Parts: sequence; structure tokens; C-alpha cells
Amino acid sequence: MTRRGWRRGAVAAVAVLAAICASGPERPENIDSASDLVPLPADPYDFTPQDYQRSQRASALLTRRCMAERGHQDFPLDPRYPNDPVVATAVSTDYGALDLAAARRWGYGWDPAKPLVPRPKGRRMTNAEYADLPACNAEASRRLMRGVDVKRDWLYASTRAIEVDKAVKRDPRLRAAWDEWSRCVAEQGFTRYRDPIAAYTDGAWQRGSDGNTRHTQQERATAVADVTCKRRHHTAELWHSVRAQKQAADITRHRHRYAAGLQALRTYRANTAEALRNLG
Repeated sequence: MTRRGWRRGAVAAVAVLAAICASGPERPENIDSASDLVPLPADPYDFTPQDYQRSQRASALLTRRCMAERGHQDFPLDPRYPNDPVVATAVSTDYGALDLAAARRWGYGWDPAKPLVPRPKGRRMTNAEYADLPACNAEASRRLMRGVDVKRDWLYASTRAIEVDKAVKRDPRLRAAWDEWSRCVAEQGFTRYRDPIAAYTDGAWQRGSDGNTRHTQQERATAVADVTCKRRHHTAELWHSVRAQKQAADITRHRHRYAAGLQALRTYRANTAEALRNLG
């Protein structure tokens, strides 16, 4: 496609974005996080942070009961491993860095005093407990997945999300938006990245075993240019609108499969609620 075609595509995406924003709640002046954007069509089919918290609690309760049945009567709900594992974490929004204040202070990382993965609050497991833990974890998982067809229904939405994301990245409107953002970053004296995710994952930031970066001056300056250019050209909003279109079209094409996946999620939530009600 010619550059002129890309430009027309970018204008079309702006028009779509305007329609989405006009029909939804008032959009904040600046996008600091993904939550500032309107919900996506596929969101109802996805595991939420609340789902995760509730399922973690339910799984811990079921595991503790199983461990007690195996003779470990005082097994903690939130145990530490016999030896602390190395945890690699690299967290970003779906659109790369968005928070300008965080970019100025931490670049593409975060405050090391506030780890993104909470440390376990319970005591350390004994070696005997650790040996029985995998079987009890598996039993807890089977209990929460009761009545759910994992391969056919549970994984369907996440599998489609991968394919939809590929289509989003091929969309000429988004490629035009990325090209505009990339030129903007380069004009400020920084690397011309192909897209915002490439900037976030640049190996120059030397992430440690926990996924955090070194917050160097170059990193922080790059992140500031990245976020500034996203705001200037509404990159995240354009990206979001293309995702919304692709997701809506995919849900329409595979409505029955998505509905089955949603029912699987509801069954999982019911199993979680039952475990919390009986054990919590």
C-alpha cells in the first residue's frame, strides 16, 4: 500500500475513534493507563483481576485442605518455597509505556521498593510439604475447573486473541500510526523503533531477573519521548480503536464459540465462589 493509502487509513481510524469516544464516557485529556480507554468488545470474555484474586484465594484454600489430608495440618495459605525462586517479571500495558510521570522517574521499569509480584506472607515450606504440593495444586485446579472443557471452551478466547492481535498488527491504519509515532521519537534524537513494544523491550535497558530496568538517563529520556509522542499523535487511542474493530468482527464471526467460552468462565467463577463459601 502506498504512503497516501496509509494516511487515508490513519484518518479513517481517527474517525472511528471519535465515534467510539462520542458513544462512551468522557475520555480523559491524557491516557496514563489502559484503564483510561473505553472497554474492548472482548473484555467480557477475559479473566479479570478480580477473577484472579478470587481464584488465587480459592486455590490456596483448596490446597491447604488437601495438604492437611496428607498430614500437613498447619500448611500456610501463602507459603514461601524452601528456596526462593528467581521470578522474571516484565509488565507493560498492551500499548507500551503510557504514564508520563512514571516514564520520567523509572523509564520502562518501576519503583524497586514496590515489587509488582507480592512476596509470600506465610512461613517457608518444609521439604516434605514441598514434595506433596504439586499433587495438591493439581487437585485444587481440577476442583475449580469442574464442568469446564479446557481445550474447547476455556482457552478459546485467549487463542482467538492471539490471532486477532496478529490482524491488528497488520492493519494499515495502525502501521501508519506506528510510523508516525516512530518518526516523532526519532526526531527527538532517539532510536527509530518499529513500534512502542520494541521500545519497551529494548535490550539496552538491561532488565534484571525480576524484569525491572536500571532506570538510566538514556532509558528515562527515551521513555519520556515515547509517551510524549503517543500523546501528541493519539497512538494508543488509534491502536485501541483498531483492536476494538477487529475484536468485534471476530466475535460476530465466531459468536457461538465465544458464548461457550463465556459459559466456561461463568462455571469457573461459580466453582470459585463455592470454594470460597465452603472454605473461606
